[in-house]
Amino acid sequence: MGARFQVSGVMELDKMDENDWKYHGEGNKSLVVSHVQLSRVLRLLKYPAEDSENPPQTAEQAYRQIQNIVDFSSNVMSSLLGEKFIHSGEVVKLPLEFVRQLSIKVQHQRPAWRCDKVMDIYSGCALCLPNLTSPALHQPTHTPPLCIEIKPKCGFLPSPKHVSKDIKTKVCRYCMHQHYKVANGKWKRRSFYCPLDLFSGNRQRMHFAIKHLIEEPQNNFKVFKGGQCIYSSKEGSDDSPDMTSLLHHLRPYFLYANNRINSHMTSKAVLNDFIQVLVNALLSGGGGVGGVVTDRRAEERSFCEASIFNKERIRHGSRGLPSDSVLFRILQTQMLDTLDIEGLYPLYRRVEQHLQDFPKERTRLQIEGPYNEAFLEKLQKCPAEDDGSVEYAVAKVHQYRVAMTAKDCSLMVALVPSGEEEQEDNEGQRQLRDFRPPAFSYSVSILDLDPKPFDSVSRQLRLDQKIVSCYLRTGGALPKGSVRDREDCTLLFHPM
Repeated sequence: MGARFQVSGVMELDKMDENDWKYHGEGNKSLVVSHVQLSRVLRLLKYPAEDSENPPQTAEQAYRQIQNIVDFSSNVMSSLLGEKFIHSGEVVKLPLEFVRQLSIKVQHQRPAWRCDKVMDIYSGCALCLPNLTSPALHQPTHTPPLCIEIKPKCGFLPSPKHVSKDIKTKVCRYCMHQHYKVANGKWKRRSFYCPLDLFSGNRQRMHFAIKHLIEEPQNNFKVFKGGQCIYSSKEGSDDSPDMTSLLHHLRPYFLYANNRINSHMTSKAVLNDFIQVLVNALLSGGGGVGGVVTDRRAEERSFCEASIFNKERIRHGSRGLPSDSVLFRILQTQMLDTLDIEGLYPLYRRVEQHLQDFPKERTRLQIEGPYNEAFLEKLQKCPAEDDGSVEYAVAKVHQYRVAMTAKDCSLMVALVPSGEEEQEDNEGQRQLRDFRPPAFSYSVSILDLDPKPFDSVSRQLRLDQKIVSCYLRTGGALPKGSVRDREDCTLLFHPM
């Protein structure tokens, strides 16, 4: 599947039937439905429920908003993250009656806490994308593919130069945010996942990180089997996700391929093999070239004091990520945020002031796009030193927005067991054969690459202040049981 994706000839837009589509999921800004047979999804915009009678934007504005998402993904993020990982999709115009019927059909499947917003039934605009949870790279007769969605979050600590609170250079944003979310009742339990462990490139730390993602997935980890979500967390719920059920689903994939059909395989071994396959997929590049990059200066910014991984247990030093791996590309793009929100805010105010004085400059400075080659060039050619200009300030804000998109993106790892018949290597699929667990054909994609609004910077600063003060107030105390976790953390690792 290439980055560009054509609908024509596959879906007849004038013969759309809502019964061919089912509810797939939703985020804050859009709702997703998937086709029951074709490997396709539609992403539709959402509005606050109070605007349901009176849409807040015209059909042309809705079309432009979705086209902006496509342009940002294909012209900006694709260059930074690597075209092979990106599926930008295309804007489609749907019959309004189909959209209305679809809205009625999916309403009862939506989570109650998401129903403060309604689906856009006025514009008929949607983003059509490949359905990465049921990839087209398998024959239906074979074992259904597994797809794992991971939201890795921010993988580095900010430089001390721009932050007002020293704690930000020691404890990562994700680990601090956990305290804030639990304090506000968004989640009942803290996750012990730390993004710095995942982005370390060290297999032990990565294994440890994924194990904790599985134990407390929150919004950051989901498993799909044949397109159906079989493992995730429900926000605000007291129930832990059903690990026993997940292992039951996973067991056949690992028993069969390890010739252990008649032998007993412990749950721990199943989990180990599953995590090891994921680590391999995340570390392998698309082309088998590219060395390991270790930035010594950033080394001290790659350990988070809140992570319960015991540093002394690392048998091999922190190796860094292979330069052609998906995590390396994401981390490099995240690090376009060189100033942290605190260092950036004065520059944002400079731009804001300039736009109050000269409102027509919004277009020249590409505040709301268009997200084209010129936009990419602006942020790539930003001077190293602040010359006091509005051009410098706007380039830094654009860099920050792109970095925020990379900090909030999702990864989709599709795993298809290589059965008796050997599957050929298509573009973007590689055979993972260099480890004891079974061989899978796999593809790695990056999702959720929408541009962050220019005016979200003020909100980001307020949220940052709340998160840091909450962490300092609660003392960032480790909860009971974490010491035991430290002791257990190496039991899961096979010798490398």
